[in-house]
Amino acid sequence: MAYKGEIFALMVAMFWAFTAFAFEDAVKRVGTVSVNIIRLLLGFLFIGLFTLIYYGHFFPIGASVIQWKYLLISGLIGFFIGDTLLFKAFQISGAGLSMLIMTLAPAVTAISAWFILGEKMAGLAVLGSIITITGIAIVVAPKRNEWSSFKSYRGLIYAFGGACGQGLGIVFSKLGMGSYNAFAATQIRIIAGFAGFIVFALAFGRIKNMWQVWYNKPAMKSIIIGSFFGPFLGVSFSLLAIQYTSAGIASTIMSIVPVLLLLYLAIFKQQSVQWKEWMGAFICISGVSLLFLH
Repeated sequence: MAYKGEIFALMVAMFWAFTAFAFEDAVKRVGTVSVNIIRLLLGFLFIGLFTLIYYGHFFPIGASVIQWKYLLISGLIGFFIGDTLLFKAFQISGAGLSMLIMTLAPAVTAISAWFILGEKMAGLAVLGSIITITGIAIVVAPKRNEWSSFKSYRGLIYAFGGACGQGLGIVFSKLGMGSYNAFAATQIRIIAGFAGFIVFALAFGRIKNMWQVWYNKPAMKSIIIGSFFGPFLGVSFSLLAIQYTSAGIASTIMSIVPVLLLLYLAIFKQQSVQWKEWMGAFICISGVSLLFLH
């Protein structure tokens, strides 16, 4: 199938759009640390059941020591460090400014893939990526009152750290995975991320609060939905995407989540959308179209 990697990446963006609503609700109810730990645990279980049914094993098997090494590094960087820094950025600077800085993630991915993997993007792909990222930046650009309330560069630094974590996580995933099963590779990444959050929770006394979350039915419903579309489908398909196309292209397409959320809210929730957001969405879609033509 032509453009298999690009199609997988587009599916990832759709999956992650589902998770955005689910995890936003869950975090408001029980906090980020508990949500991160439980989502990774559930993601691991979902993948284990899937691989048990389709491949005959629950735990990841067949990976070499080198593959384990790079996939664990990827999970620690992407799931734990990257997500922790991003959530901290949300707390300090708000979602608008943080997401604006996060548009740099595809660029970080492409540059890292060039240096680490020797992966170069063709001219049309570079142009498509630039146009796509520009469109996303226009959509997520903070409103005037958000800029006026900006007080600290720490939040922007955290957001950039989150972008670097996401970009490097993808590159190390591709470096370690090779032709290895993407779902099993995701399980290995989850192990590292889960371990990171457990150590963090133990160090800061958050582990006791986590047990109460299991009895919070509304929160657990949101976490289950988010875990299914996030760590299970979203992350696994992101690894499938980078197996069939360059990490830079896949990262760019996967980053269009804010545009998909904008279109969903405008079409299905009848929310008012500013003209600059529509312009950004159009520019983003035009850029993605070029990525399919590269």
